[in-house]
Amino acid sequence: MKFEYDKAVDALYIRLVESPVHHTEEIEEGTNIDFAADGKFIGIEILNARERYSVNELFTLSTESLALMD
Repeated sequence: MKFEYDKAVDALYIRLVESPVHHTEEIEEGTNIDFAADGKFIGIEILNARERYSVNELFTLSTESLALMD
C-alpha cells in the first residue's frame, strides 16, 4: 500500500496495488475509485483533502487488528 499526497493540487491517493488504471468511478464529488482491467479495486483519490480532513486525520496511520499472513 502506498500513500501519495500532491500538495500543489491538495489530492491524496491511496494505492493498494501497482496496476494500470482501467477505469475510474466517482463515488461522490471529489472522491474517485480506480479499478484494474480485472475489476479489482486498486486505489482511491481524495481531492481537496486538507479542506475535507485535518492533517491528523489524513496522516495518522493505524494498524489495529492487522492480521498478517502466516
